[in-house]
Amino acid sequence: KGNGLQRFIMNIHVGLYRGTNGSIGGRLGGRPMLLLLTIGRKSGQERTTPIMYTRDGDDYILIASNGGAPRDPQWYRNIEENAQAKIQVGSKIIAVTAKTANPAERSRLWAGVTGQYTNFADYQTRTTREIPVVILTPNLPAH
Repeated sequence: KGNGLQRFIMNIHVGLYRGTNGSIGGRLGGRPMLLLLTIGRKSGQERTTPIMYTRDGDDYILIASNGGAPRDPQWYRNIEENAQAKIQVGSKIIAVTAKTANPAERSRLWAGVTGQYTNFADYQTRTTREIPVVILTPNLPAH
């Protein structure tokens, strides 16, 4: 499959991010990164994925681009199965509920993200699937 090196690099990224609370690995090419913790839909094990994000008010916005591959990334398939996840942003760990943006939300958020990061628009040209935009809303404690 050839993803052994990719997984190795990702594990180093996660380790550095965790070990430094995002001082190392918190940005990649000038882009903010967070760690997404999902539960594997088949394994039931916690999975950690470093991923670029943007903000929309209190929400965190992720793009399930998978580099323009024909299939959705594994992390996206995991949150489709279980919307409860956690993110680590710097030193903070935040419980979130994930949802796929509806067409109106996607249109607005996609325009904002691709305006900032043109590579996502490029990824969309490489695949026939519509790249999902994911909204992560922090689970605020009830007052």
